[in-house]
Amino acid sequence: MTELTRRHFFGRSALGLGIPALASLLGGELHGEGLAGLPHHAPKAKRVIYLFQSGGPSQIELFDPKPRLKEFAGTDLPDSIRRGQRLTGMSATQLSFPVVPSKFDFKQHGQSGAWVSELLPHTARIADRLTLIRSMHTEAINHDPAVTLFMTGSQIAGRPSMGAWLAYGLGSESKDLPGFVVMISPGQGGGGQPLYDRLWGSGFLPTRYQGVKFRSVGDPVLYLKNPEGFSAEARRDYLDALGAMNQLKLDEYGDPEIQTRIAQYEMAFKMQTSVPELTDISKEPARTFELYGEDARKPGTFAGNCLLARRLAERGVRFIQLFHRDWDHHGGLPKGIPTRAKETDQASAALVTDLAERGMLDDTLVVWGGEFGRTVYCQGRLTATDYGRDHHPRCFSVWMAGGGVKPGLTVGETDDYSYNIVRDPVHVHDLHATILHCLGVEHTKLTFKFQGRHFRLTDVHGNAVKAILA
Repeated sequence: MTELTRRHFFGRSALGLGIPALASLLGGELHGEGLAGLPHHAPKAKRVIYLFQSGGPSQIELFDPKPRLKEFAGTDLPDSIRRGQRLTGMSATQLSFPVVPSKFDFKQHGQSGAWVSELLPHTARIADRLTLIRSMHTEAINHDPAVTLFMTGSQIAGRPSMGAWLAYGLGSESKDLPGFVVMISPGQGGGGQPLYDRLWGSGFLPTRYQGVKFRSVGDPVLYLKNPEGFSAEARRDYLDALGAMNQLKLDEYGDPEIQTRIAQYEMAFKMQTSVPELTDISKEPARTFELYGEDARKPGTFAGNCLLARRLAERGVRFIQLFHRDWDHHGGLPKGIPTRAKETDQASAALVTDLAERGMLDDTLVVWGGEFGRTVYCQGRLTATDYGRDHHPRCFSVWMAGGGVKPGLTVGETDDYSYNIVRDPVHVHDLHATILHCLGVEHTKLTFKFQGRHFRLTDVHGNAVKAILA
């Protein structure tokens, strides 16, 4: 390396060394850098923790109280409300669409007076920290395209995920952890829609920007441990030799995926130390588990993942994506949704509270929500004790908290049936534009040219929701 001039070294490095490897060679000079010119404006948030509730939580049971539904109970949904809108194949053949009010009570909470269901007592206590959007909407009516749209900005698979876009545009603040980490927790119902690796993939961006999935059983990341009898020093020598061979191939072919391979080997070596330290929660004080709940001690639970999310945020990870499954209540909703709420309520509120107590909420944006809502009418047989709700993309609820958004605010309004939006609609692309804005990114300017076209997370749509921006 001493025989290589600085000019020649940098000339080769654009196609040569991976970012982590190059940063280590230069004493960390490139650590944390993303694209030149980003952020576009002063960011309020440095990182995002996205608590995605997969399956479509019912807004009518959680955040959007509709007291008049008791008057309409059992009556058919009026055509004037439905307006011929699309139905799923699961309820399209029903002879009637009986309106069913929620079995659960709502109260106003905090100085903001936000309406929150009795199912979410811990979330209710942080109501004044939340920005509640009750007017989210999407075109997608089935799970896979709906989740794909939220994660990538398109219903069609193959686009980069939001976390990949942020890792590409803003880089990472962490020297020894990925910029984008994913964790999944199952609901106790044991079901839930499948979640595919492409939801945190890099699409047409270089693959070094894809999310790294942490597992709940065994090693959090596969193959981090050295084989028996293989020392850390031997691993370092092995990686140096492998890197030199990969560099020769990169010089010959100029394939950016070889650059990714070099970078990922370097990151994996660093993670051999950083990941065990990250996941060792034995030194967390008793107060932590009082706050998050005893489930936080159990790997793979939503509470456990929320605690790890805080620890990842402390260590500079840019985008932390949590998925919690099994919110898909086509039937048995009165028994099913309290269980999902209990699994997620305390830990979600604890994460926001914990970040605030540590002075981190001001520069961490927390987002909570699913891919769509649920219908006001019953899917299947309606009884005195049981009902279900079908998918409803026309209106549903999401909350945000932390860096860049106004606390104690409720945005948007739906009609008396929670079927149509009557004020301040917010589309998925608008939510993405708002998240990017909080991070200092103008969503129309973060693009990548692929197959002759400049792509972006928000496609050709979206506006940041100014009403909620701090």
